[in-house]
Amino acid sequence: MSAVQEIRVKADDADQRLDRWLKRRFPGLAQGRIEKLLRTGQIRVDGKRAKSNQRLLPDQDVRLPPNIAMPPPDEPDEVTAVRAPRSVSKSDAELIQSCVIYKDDDVIVLNKPPGLAVQGGTGTERHIDGMLDALQFEQEGRPKLVHRLDRDTSGVLVLARGARNAQLLGDAFRHRNARKIYWALVVGAPKPSQGKIDLALAKEAGPGGYERVAADEEDGKRAVTLFATAEAAGDRAAWLVLWPRTGRTHQLRVHCADALKTPIVGDGKYGGATARLPGDGVSGKLHLHARSIEIPHPSGNGLLKVKAPLPPHMAKTWEFFGFDADARIDPFPRD
Repeated sequence: MSAVQEIRVKADDADQRLDRWLKRRFPGLAQGRIEKLLRTGQIRVDGKRAKSNQRLLPDQDVRLPPNIAMPPPDEPDEVTAVRAPRSVSKSDAELIQSCVIYKDDDVIVLNKPPGLAVQGGTGTERHIDGMLDALQFEQEGRPKLVHRLDRDTSGVLVLARGARNAQLLGDAFRHRNARKIYWALVVGAPKPSQGKIDLALAKEAGPGGYERVAADEEDGKRAVTLFATAEAAGDRAAWLVLWPRTGRTHQLRVHCADALKTPIVGDGKYGGATARLPGDGVSGKLHLHARSIEIPHPSGNGLLKVKAPLPPHMAKTWEFFGFDADARIDPFPRD
């Protein structure tokens, strides 16, 4: 590429981070070079300067400089050699196929295990996005991600089969037409036991340069969560049912820790040492699970309703406290 070019964002590429969109087009493009090109204004979105974490929208124009994938003469190490995409290993294919809890011609739904990232990043080579070729089944083309879960959060993850379905499902998430219910075990029992959290959140630099999210009523973005206590083990711990009405990064984790003062068990990032329960009966892993989803089916035929069983460490905790892991609980009013 020897001239400046502009690429229009396709519908099935929408809602991706700009840096990840660039890396998919130029596999050898290093993060450091992306940051420099953005910092110097050589990469722009709709003619404006952009940041690497900016989410792309359909029909936006991304301006790229000449020879974007080639390192400058004085920076030979910023771009690595372009490698062919790796095929999915047998073990990864078996893993991701075992996660399928629903499948039809338009949609695949996974029960994502905790500890497996949805997409790659610095130091993350094994992730769901890299395994999607193993989920083509009888169709051509890999399914597409339409939303995300944190690495350590388990549960329902919806994939679209085909660009049109990806756009329809993506629109449903963006317009908040999806009813996503989460289960969490928290340290302590919130008072009141049910209610609404309306606490704005903003990203900030944490210790060691790690990104954190914190309450920020002045500069943060509005974040709303409905919560209800399903059962409690006295004042020691409680099983919460959570419905995030907005989709901010780490919203449920920060709302539980900061607004309710009951951090999610295993969430050392936001709860520190207080996010652990003493004794041998409860795992130290994060106890946050995307239990169920209701979303308009892209075919137009009613609602897609799927629920995901608890991961092993949470199922063991539920058994320890005598909670009913098969309970049908939806305490929130319908809109």
